[in-house]
Amino acid sequence: QEHLVESGGGSVQAGGSLRLSCLVSRDTSRPYGMGWFRQVPGQARAGVAAIDNFGSTTYADAVKGRFTISEDKSKSTLYLQMNNLTPDDTAMYYCALDYRATSATLATMGTVGLVEYWGQGTQVTVSS
Repeated sequence: QEHLVESGGGSVQAGGSLRLSCLVSRDTSRPYGMGWFRQVPGQARAGVAAIDNFGSTTYADAVKGRFTISEDKSKSTLYLQMNNLTPDDTAMYYCALDYRATSATLATMGTVGLVEYWGQGTQVTVSS
């Protein structure tokens, strides 16, 4: 049974760093795409970064060079290392999983409601 639990959110000043973690229970025999989305109240959920079973990664333009997605399969954990944070990064961050996705397709699938599994979210607040 699939289950995703995020942790690691919090408050940080601009220029600081945070690492989000997502403990993922999934069917390890199937291909997958996993990633991070974020949402600000009143706005649509948007893809931030994704990774797939091939190890391919994709990033939103707004976070390229600052965020890094990675996976530790031995710990069943997905990470998002966020550096040089700005107030624009303030949002609720969600972990996501879909067996039909690749790193290139997960963000689009998420924005149109096709991603099957989500975590409960973790809040990131960046102050100036």
